Amino acid sequence: MTKTMTFSMLIGVLLAVRPVLGGETPGGPDDEQRIRAAVRSYVEAFNRADADAIADHWAEDARYTASTGERFTGREAIRAAHESYFAETPGIRIEILDPRIRLIGSDTAIEEGKVRVLRPGEAPEETTYLAVHVKINEKWQLDTVREDTFTTVPSHHGWLKELEWMVGEWVDQDENVTVRTKCSWTKNRNYLTRSFSVSVQDRIDLEGTQVIGWDPAARQIRSWVFDSDGGFGEGRWRQEGNRWIVTTNAVLPDGKKASAVNIITHVDENTFTWQSVDRVVDGELLPNIEAFRVVRVNEK
Repeated sequence: MTKTMTFSMLIGVLLAVRPVLGGETPGGPDDEQRIRAAVRSYVEAFNRADADAIADHWAEDARYTASTGERFTGREAIRAAHESYFAETPGIRIEILDPRIRLIGSDTAIEEGKVRVLRPGEAPEETTYLAVHVKINEKWQLDTVREDTFTTVPSHHGWLKELEWMVGEWVDQDENVTVRTKCSWTKNRNYLTRSFSVSVQDRIDLEGTQVIGWDPAARQIRSWVFDSDGGFGEGRWRQEGNRWIVTTNAVLPDGKKASAVNIITHVDENTFTWQSVDRVVDGELLPNIEAFRVVRVNEK
């Protein structure tokens, strides 16, 4: 089964319209909810690679035409195609995005939307679809499937996966100063954002935001940081084993230029260390900041 073919087959939602007899009364809200439940069930079956459960969502004489022109007729042919595909592509998953359903008769409904395919280690892919559900013996099933061509959804998530351990809340503190950091993914996981605050005793002295992402032009991870005093800077990241070396350049609130090399060492899932060397402000070399330990809040 080809990559393109999969997208429609995997989703028991992509159907070409079949004729509807005039004079039928459209179904009601209960029918729409039953169709949506069938769609969710189909996605769950696909995501656990259950070809038999997928086949149960199709009518006995269902027809599927892929965007490549490949055609499959009958429930068994569709089941076999899925079984083969799951063997070839372990770990594949799908998501349905904003499906729209129209009931156009007592036993027919049209669905339109987008499907996203997630393969391990690859960028997500999307396609639009048109689906017709038919009611057979009070059960909504798939009758005919037609699929559009794939479009690639740009994603840089794979380049950032080695930094996924940073997601969560972290703290470093001594008797007087507390530094708190919270890291999370943005939508589609193309960036990591880190918010931080520095408190002296009970008073917040400084806050800021850092954005970490993949620069496709420079072919490396970069970061941008902005603080509440008006300073800003950028960093370029490289990995050495469990250490990340971040070369930074910044503009301070008074306009002076600063640079440093920050070293983040991933110790375990609940601990990392941070240190800063080669620190220069306005041409003056400053002392290094020795490595200090940062721990996760609410350890895993």
